[in-house]
Amino acid sequence: MPRAEAITFKQLRALRAVATFGSITAAAEALRLTPPAVHTQLRTLESNFQCKLINRSGSGGATPTPAGMAVLDAETSMDTAMSVCIEKVRALREGKTGVVILGVVSTGKYFAPGLVARLAEAYPQIEVILRVGNRDKIITALQQGAIDLAIMGRPPRTPAVNALPVGSHPHVIVAAADHPLAGKADISAKELLSQTFIAREEGSGTRILMIRYLDRIGDGAPFKFIEIGTNETIKQAVIAKLGIALISQHTVTDELNSGRLVTLAGSGLPIDRVWYLLHREDLELTPTLTRVHRLIADLKGSFLPSLNA
Repeated sequence: MPRAEAITFKQLRALRAVATFGSITAAAEALRLTPPAVHTQLRTLESNFQCKLINRSGSGGATPTPAGMAVLDAETSMDTAMSVCIEKVRALREGKTGVVILGVVSTGKYFAPGLVARLAEAYPQIEVILRVGNRDKIITALQQGAIDLAIMGRPPRTPAVNALPVGSHPHVIVAAADHPLAGKADISAKELLSQTFIAREEGSGTRILMIRYLDRIGDGAPFKFIEIGTNETIKQAVIAKLGIALISQHTVTDELNSGRLVTLAGSGLPIDRVWYLLHREDLELTPTLTRVHRLIADLKGSFLPSLNA
């Protein structure tokens, strides 16, 4: 029985050259080998297949037998497959293809799809998989190596990460357009603390920021808040006058531009934060990850929502 592992590319190239140039001598010249060397490759190949692959004429010509044509058909498929493989490896080496898993905190879901679309347009052969979750979930995913790159606010203490600022991330307090405090300048801490706040679930970075802000301006005075699990529901609750909310400006850009929500002028507002693009410190960036990381960095926050001038 023929043994596939005994077949070499040299043997197949010799057969292809003979079929193309019509003689062992011409094939040897094309391959820059001696005729005996080509003859040896052919003889070894025929020995492995246990049949004639070339018909030799008395004048020195040579043509493939039906068995030889079958081997050449396989050689063509192998050559095509190897060419495709070489291109794929080259693309991987140069970072032009591959898969990148991008984790984004919940607040970022308002710009992340547009960012992924821009990445797809720039690098159509790179698949960017988007994972969205609250701060705790994204940090856990980083710790577990379940995501490659992440976009969030304050970088975590663990795992150790390399963090690059990619844009401003202001946080504001929003209220319904006809709220009693709407349009008032220099709202006092007492006035703010007398309101009911609509807050995200535990583990949310926005909730952590809200608590720190209210504790700071109120010197630890108690305040009332209602927990709601999504930014969309929080926005609707504020519009419905269930309370006010400290929230990322990027989650309410449309509502502020349309006038359905307004910002309140409290002390220290807006809270100017920063979006970071980060990855684990011990992650070895592949060419594909490097390419995606560089493009996000080069965009310099242009993918973030903006208010009307």
